[in-house]
Parts: sequence; structure tokens; C-alpha cells
Amino acid sequence: MPDRPCDGEGALAVVVGAAGMLGRAMGPALRSAGLRVAESDVGGVDITNEGSVRAGIGEDVRFVVNCAAYTDVDRAETEEAAALAVNAEGPGLLAERCREIGAALLHFSTDYVFDGRASAPYGIGEPRRALGAYGRTKAEGERRIEASGCESLIVRTSWLYAPWGKNFVRTIARLAREKPEIRVVNDQRGRPTSAEGLASSSAALLLKGERGVRHATDGGECTWFEFAGEIVRTVGAPCRVLPCSTEEFPRPAARPAYSVLDLSETEAAIGPMTDWRTALRDVVARLEP
Repeated sequence: MPDRPCDGEGALAVVVGAAGMLGRAMGPALRSAGLRVAESDVGGVDITNEGSVRAGIGEDVRFVVNCAAYTDVDRAETEEAAALAVNAEGPGLLAERCREIGAALLHFSTDYVFDGRASAPYGIGEPRRALGAYGRTKAEGERRIEASGCESLIVRTSWLYAPWGKNFVRTIARLAREKPEIRVVNDQRGRPTSAEGLASSSAALLLKGERGVRHATDGGECTWFEFAGEIVRTVGAPCRVLPCSTEEFPRPAARPAYSVLDLSETEAAIGPMTDWRTALRDVVARLEP
């Protein structure tokens, strides 16, 4: 089906996973772009159930926005089947429904589809080589959407945070007020991403008619240590932030050492991304307790 970049005004979008960290930001962003929005979460569309998908996404829907995901990177190592159901089988069902009704699917993926061994930003066409179960399931989700033949936009992102939900910024802000010092890894580099910025950028890409894979994050890059240091400074807490290595902070799932995503295609389409420090200051000022 051909792209229809100008048919967004007043069209109906269904947001799946609307109560999640990204989902909470997605509805307002789509409404600001002129769409009518129906939001679905617990008790709504179960993306792992074909009947639920068909019942919850009617033929009048023009855009389906999938914010549902299994995001527990460490638990996925022992629950890969559960992660696969949400991150791959579900998106596959959404894609099939979108193909049936002529809707466009906006789906979110991750830097974890890459192995982190690069030394320059990952382009949208780089081979997918995930290190662990979470990345494998997200990569499989991308493949199923691509194989479905539906009109789709897959947006990869990284280091997502918001004023709400469980995320690095809220955790560090809390620890900075509770502890005299914290240690954070300084050998993993990537791009932080405000959920609200991602929602706005993705809505703009979708309605501009961008299709295929795109990358969307905040501008600039840093290590987790540098990110934490900026959070603490922005919060204004007297906590010291000390660097450590990944080896000193072992986790069940391997993390990519370098996961900077190339933003060239996205910025060519909708302009430069907001610098991560600017986005961070805005979010920290509105952190939920």
C-alpha cells in the first residue's frame, strides 16, 4: 500500500501499551499532531492474542502505535519465551492486522539489537547482532513486521526515561538524595532519550510519511557515569558520582558497550534532536515522587 503522509489530520490512532513509560507520552503527542487517539492497556488489546488484536483494532483505524514491550533485560535471560511473545509474536499479529485493514504500524525497538562492538554510530541498515535474549526478541519483532508486508515505521531508541515510571533518571535522582556517593559504569556509551521527545519525534516521522527503520533519541552522547553526573548536578544534591567498570557491576544480561544510534535519516526528515542535557533538565523539573 502506498504511503499516505497527508492523511493524518483527524485520523484515528490506537495506542497499545498506553499506560507504560512511553505510552503515557504517546497519546498527547499524537493528539498534538491532530490525530484522534484511542488508548489501550491492561484489559484492552492483548497483542499476544489474535482475537483480541482483531477485536480491539477496528477497520476505521489508520495508525496503530505499539508501546507494549517486555523490557526487563535481565529477566529475559531466563524468560525468553515470555519476552518473545510480547516483543515478537505480538508485533507480528499487530502487523498482520494492519496489513488487513490498510493501517500503518508504528513500532518501537532498541539499541540492544546491536552487539555494541562498533566505534561509530549504528546506521539504520546495520546487521542485527544482539548480545542477549532481550535484544534477540526485539530483533525478531522487527523481522516479523518487515516480513508482514504492512505499512510500518520501526523506531529504534535507547536509554529511555520520563518523569514517571521505572527508569535511570528517577533512580539516580532518588539515590542522590539518599546516599553520599554512588558508583556508575563509565565504559558503556549511548544516547539518552526522553520519552516525551521520542513520542513527539516519532509522531512527526509517522505523519511525514517516513517508513522502514529510523532511529530516534536525544542529541549528543555520553556514558552512564556522565549521564548520572548530569542528573545529580541538575537535582542539586551533594552526592558524589564515581566511575566504575562494567566488570565491577555484573548483571545477568550483557550490555552493549557502544550503542550510539545514527540519527541522520531522522534529522534530515524532521530536524535536529534536542540535546540530551536540555531534555534532562526539563524532565528533572517534573519528576514524579
